[in-house]
Amino acid sequence: MRPPPVLVLRLGRAAYLDSLAAQGRCVRRHREASASPEAPHRLLLWEPSGPVFTVGLRGLDARRAASAEEERRLRALGAGFERVPRGGLATFHGPGQLVAYPVLDLRRFGLPVRGYVAALESVAVAACRRLGLPQAAALPPPCTGVWLRGRKVCAIGIHCGRHITSHGLALNCCTDLTWFDHIVPCGLEGKEVTSLSRELQRHVSVEEATEPFLAAFQEVFKCTLMEGSPTEN
Repeated sequence: MRPPPVLVLRLGRAAYLDSLAAQGRCVRRHREASASPEAPHRLLLWEPSGPVFTVGLRGLDARRAASAEEERRLRALGAGFERVPRGGLATFHGPGQLVAYPVLDLRRFGLPVRGYVAALESVAVAACRRLGLPQAAALPPPCTGVWLRGRKVCAIGIHCGRHITSHGLALNCCTDLTWFDHIVPCGLEGKEVTSLSRELQRHVSVEEATEPFLAAFQEVFKCTLMEGSPTEN
């Protein structure tokens, strides 16, 4: 059975906590309407308005003293710091990133969680290739995400509760990559982070990357995208 349409909700430049609040409303709406086979899915797209470091579930361990010290260190740089219920360790969000939060019922797409992560990787790979980077590829675990010549251009960290997904991916378009120097991105020692702009040797804005990303999403998930209003989240 073909999944129902996916509403694209463009938040524009948004504060991190505002994007989380919008995502939370989408998840609640989807759970409330999940009994209906025509309940729409949602895809939130946004660009962080300021720098923020986030730590996922695997970073929420018993070393609270070390964690608190790390939070103080990163906040002292002038960035936000948030602990969020998604997979993965530490990453960075900031201006110049295309962030996508799909809120989908995986049962309607016939996908297990691992298959869903692979689908997100396929979307980002296809988007990079559409923009002129044919070498974009997904690598085996633990290197989740999308890579260009051994450098990570897209990070993925998801949550799935009662078959409904949240969080998602962040594609570096014209991000200030020096922020990543202050952490071990996704816990992968010795791995570089890159951006579309760096690899293409020209400025690639979030706006330029958005349409190739949406075309790839529609192709990979075999769904119909419809423009929605941010008030629908």
